[in-house]
Amino acid sequence: MTATLTYPNTQLLIDNVWCDAASGKSIAVVNPSTGSEAGRVAHSTKDDLDRALVAAQKGFATWRNMTALERSDIMRKAATILRERAELIATYMTIEQGKPLAESKVEVLSGAQIIEWFAEEARRVYGRIVPPRNMNTTAMVLKEPVGVVAAFTPWNFPINQVVRKVSAALATGCSIIVKAPEETPASPAELIRAFVDAGLPSGVVQLVFGNPAEISSYLIPHPTVRKITFTGSTPVGKMLASMAGQHMKRATMELGGHAPVIVAEDADIALAVKSAGAAKFRNAGQVCIAPTRFLVANKIKGDFTEALVKYSEGLKVGDGMEKGIQMGPLANARRLDAMQKVVADAKAKGARIATGGERIGSSGNFFTPTVVADVPLDASLFNDEPFGPIAGVRGFDTIEEAIAEANRLSFGLASYAFTKSLKTLHTLSQGIEVGMLWVNQPAVAVPEMPFGGVKDSGYGSEGGPEALEAYLNTKTVSVANV
Repeated sequence: MTATLTYPNTQLLIDNVWCDAASGKSIAVVNPSTGSEAGRVAHSTKDDLDRALVAAQKGFATWRNMTALERSDIMRKAATILRERAELIATYMTIEQGKPLAESKVEVLSGAQIIEWFAEEARRVYGRIVPPRNMNTTAMVLKEPVGVVAAFTPWNFPINQVVRKVSAALATGCSIIVKAPEETPASPAELIRAFVDAGLPSGVVQLVFGNPAEISSYLIPHPTVRKITFTGSTPVGKMLASMAGQHMKRATMELGGHAPVIVAEDADIALAVKSAGAAKFRNAGQVCIAPTRFLVANKIKGDFTEALVKYSEGLKVGDGMEKGIQMGPLANARRLDAMQKVVADAKAKGARIATGGERIGSSGNFFTPTVVADVPLDASLFNDEPFGPIAGVRGFDTIEEAIAEANRLSFGLASYAFTKSLKTLHTLSQGIEVGMLWVNQPAVAVPEMPFGGVKDSGYGSEGGPEALEAYLNTKTVSVANV
């Protein structure tokens, strides 16, 4: 079964109808493991967006007036369908994105869990009764859906980034237009298909693809859209947030990170290497919460670096469809160029390439798992998010010094720490300026916990009950009993 035989051409979804773009235009989807075209994806025009907006407004009128129980039941059915199709959808994802098939399947199955969790939360979108100051008055606080949502998602997690936004919108009674990534269109399309096949009413979810700048500049100012949600780079996020602010639109921003890993001198080195190493090279390092700046106590830096090098060199890199592969290719050729520039800059600044630092082969976008030791603070690797399979290691003498370095950058998304000391843990948890901190473990991004950053890494949450607030309006109702 080859990629060309199994990978579909992806259409738009407008008003529950799968269709080509009005112009008939489509663009190529490239398999990053081979560099060859895997299929095509429809390319939206303004006419398609106008139809999607009309459908979404109609869908909102229907969905908001269904009971929370009805909405929850449809969402739970969608989760069941997604699980049933996990193998097929994971195959599509690996073909279009490159990650190992096992990682793709985990992403699909975790997507089902996210839907189920938000489906349960749909039944608990509560207002409240407030004790009145006048006993002839009833005072209430109502929670109402904000309206039509426009969602913009990246290619690195084609299911995960869409499912969080769609699930939060549906749980609160909103309709949504999803602008999914053109590089990885088939897997998010199958996620949306699961909702449609579960009985989602027409117009509640639309799926479009096309020129990202053109679509965002049209949808965000449009009066039909009342909220936007974006996952992607900080520069693009700032531009979209500014546009949303100009039009008084609610916004959730999950932006770039440059996650520090603080390894204290009392840390379990084997645990730190296994946990942080797995997180570092997952999805070839193309993860917004990937650990990138390894800050290691000088007393154990040599042992840690040696162990991380051994771990990195033991990873099996190749086509994600092959059995036993632990790291696939980078998503596109641009990422290869970016990795080579990061390595060259580090070497020029005096860092030591402990392992890797090179492209693998001449076809596909493969890059060696790389460890860079003794990284100076002026190197690009310690200032700009690499978004690839490169780990930089630097020593420190005190925890306070490590925290200062962790907080030096404007990013504040995720961080990691390894220590056996409760005192050190307390100091770290109070001192690091991030939205998420994982201690003695890899990232555990479960749907019931908040997921988001601070500073230039964005605002708002895509997990936990906090995720729902951005999709809800709060209305005060005070009624005099006459």
